[in-house]
Amino acid sequence: MPQGIPKKVRYAFMVQVALGSLVIVLGVTFAFSSALRVLIDARLRAQADEYWSIIERNPAGPLLPETELVHGYFLRKGAAAALPLTLRKLTAGRHYLAGEGRDVLVEARDPGVLVLSMDFSHARRVLWMMGALLMLGGIAAIHLVSWLTYRTTRRLVAPVSWLAEEVSRWEPDAADPGSLIRERIPGEVGREVDQLSSALTTLSSRVQAFVQRERDFTRDASHELRTPLTVIRVASDMLLADDAIPQRSHRSLQRIHRATRDMEAVIDAFLILAREDDIAVQGEDFDVHDVVMEEIEKVQPLLQGKPVELRVTGHSRPRLDAPPRVLGVMLGNLLSNACIFTEEGSIEVEVLDDRVHVHDTGIGMSPEVLQRVYDPFYRADPFRSGKGMGLSIVRRLGERFGWPVSLESQPGRGTTATIRYG
Repeated sequence: MPQGIPKKVRYAFMVQVALGSLVIVLGVTFAFSSALRVLIDARLRAQADEYWSIIERNPAGPLLPETELVHGYFLRKGAAAALPLTLRKLTAGRHYLAGEGRDVLVEARDPGVLVLSMDFSHARRVLWMMGALLMLGGIAAIHLVSWLTYRTTRRLVAPVSWLAEEVSRWEPDAADPGSLIRERIPGEVGREVDQLSSALTTLSSRVQAFVQRERDFTRDASHELRTPLTVIRVASDMLLADDAIPQRSHRSLQRIHRATRDMEAVIDAFLILAREDDIAVQGEDFDVHDVVMEEIEKVQPLLQGKPVELRVTGHSRPRLDAPPRVLGVMLGNLLSNACIFTEEGSIEVEVLDDRVHVHDTGIGMSPEVLQRVYDPFYRADPFRSGKGMGLSIVRRLGERFGWPVSLESQPGRGTTATIRYG
């Protein structure tokens, strides 16, 4: 789950404090290391200059002063080295003896070689103690500043977080815009928060009105559209049963009867799709094979006069617990398309345990057409019958009931449509 704004703000300040503390530690460490090196170099150089001045005043045999912290050795050219073992192998320049904690300067001039050893342990401790205090002070300061800034930011962000949490509990039909009044919003409520609260209140009222209109339409359409269609279907059934009706009129009545049943199926599909996802659709246990046979009977007239064989294969008899009209609408659209776009050959409906295939040997579809075939009102061939809504309805119904639909097609070789329900 993505982090909320307060958590992100807190994380940002924690990262800021961590990075700031790291910068302070590294900066103070580098600064004091450089300063300590410069000071020690200066002290060694000053002491060396003092010793060289003593040597110049008494070149015969200078006696260099020594203390507990400073040891000086002068080696005249050609004389034997009278140095401690730790100093004998040192070359000219600056050295640090970690084992003894002493800094050594080896310098050669015309009279000979000066070896100067000094102990700066106390100076190092004092400087690093000051550096540590400076680090702690800087880290404490950045923590304090970040904490105060975080508290201020949290007060500014609190109203937005509260609004988001409040709105997340709303139901489309039970939102309470009155809960967003200014007096209930925590934190510092600024002009932007007032505008957001007002916009959410207005949006809530519009959503509630929209939901109510959708429910009213669904209820009214369910009654107002079914009633005239039922009258037309019953009247056409009565006329079809009258033997006195001429054959030509009989064919027209069959078309009216078939169109009425198709319209009822489409209305059922639209009403199902118009319902909210969390509202269960009343279903029943039915045999998929029976629905297939019923839809095949409906599309038989579309193949009159065509050398096309329509057959059902597969020995499975799967059963589903869902509205059978939904599967009927999906299969009916797929079969209608197969009958319309197949001029010769065969149409095969294969019923399996977890899916049903509709194979045809029709004109097929190119990859470009397959990419747009589910778009509402899109028709690859505008001169053939249909309004281009079929496959769009099929896909939406499949998504609603968890029955994904897939198409495989090649131009000139036919199309295979699959509905997976298992």
